[in-house]
Amino acid sequence: MKVILQTDVKGMGKRGELVNANDGYARNFLFPKKLAIPADKQNMNEWSAKKSSEAHRKELEKEKAIKIKDKLEKEVLIIKTKAGENGKTFGSITSKEISENIEKEFKETIDKKKIVIKDQIKNIGEYTVELRLFEGVVAKLKLNIIAE
Repeated sequence: MKVILQTDVKGMGKRGELVNANDGYARNFLFPKKLAIPADKQNMNEWSAKKSSEAHRKELEKEKAIKIKDKLEKEVLIIKTKAGENGKTFGSITSKEISENIEKEFKETIDKKKIVIKDQIKNIGEYTVELRLFEGVVAKLKLNIIAE
């Protein structure tokens, strides 16, 4: 019997998937606990409409991410920090600081979890960090760390 999962079910699939289930398992466990609904005509129409709208929303998000990538890759982000005489900064530059500076400079909101710093930034100089904006959309942002 084909069913549409309403929540993640271990061993079956994730929420929103169309899966095959044994008739007894579906009638006696999945339906009473509201873990799934039968894949009849009406439910299938609703499911396909949700899938298409979700795909459209993801496409719009990807387009927005590509625009942000194109904008940020052309720019150099300058971060002013306190540093000693030998060029070492007091503490390292974190993804949170980079995110805040991107918002100030370019008016774009980037979650700090999407910023990938390969090595710790502890010296004054130029660096490159990756911004994972969306699935398959990775921007390389140039940083210029200068002393105040």
